[in-house]
Amino acid sequence: METQKYGRTYHYPFSPGTTSDDRINKHYWQDIQLIDSLIHTEKLDGENNCLNQYGVFARSHAAPTVSAWTRQIRQRWQLIKNDLGDIELFGENLYATHSIEYRGLAQDFYLFAVRCRDMWLSWEEVKFYAALFDFACVPEVVQNVPRQTEKEYRLAILEQVAGAGSFAPYDVHTGQPCTMEGIVSRNAAEFPVAQFAHHVFKYVRKNHVKTDRHWTVNWQRARMVHEYQQEQDHVAIK
Repeated sequence: METQKYGRTYHYPFSPGTTSDDRINKHYWQDIQLIDSLIHTEKLDGENNCLNQYGVFARSHAAPTVSAWTRQIRQRWQLIKNDLGDIELFGENLYATHSIEYRGLAQDFYLFAVRCRDMWLSWEEVKFYAALFDFACVPEVVQNVPRQTEKEYRLAILEQVAGAGSFAPYDVHTGQPCTMEGIVSRNAAEFPVAQFAHHVFKYVRKNHVKTDRHWTVNWQRARMVHEYQQEQDHVAIK
């Protein structure tokens, strides 16, 4: 059965990581003025996966995914599928390395949204269902600067994305430490699926998507933080 895929997240106008088919919300500040509370989370470099009663879906919801890098999350789905009902869990699957190699991962699936029928649930409810089904949530990014003006808000986002984020990101092409992929901002409250574009915004770093080699070609499993630590310990013993 085909289900509704995750909405296309519009970029902030000052997001440099747009591609030709991306959409930009030029009126984001007007939308934000109508939102009581915003939550900012780290945008992780993985594959958007949806877990619902029908299966595990990647970007397309025409049919459940059967990719090798979703094998582990499909095994998790088998354990919870009968408890989902109308709940759809959306998370970042980091089992395969894309353009960023994270060296601080404790697990490889991080929940970022939950949909129930025609509503996107509040961030508190996302955290509730994450705990219920034993998932972690994507890291929250604390915004210390009050959003009094659009300029202050924009500068705060730019300052935050200049950091490394939560999981020690390294550029797979250079092998050097890099900044986080970006930030996703969302209405902390629930909102209708039809109004998605007015409640969720993103910033993606410049030149994030490399076109020379798609990550699915000769893909590599992402290693967890304990594996990097064991490697360092082994080198130290030598």
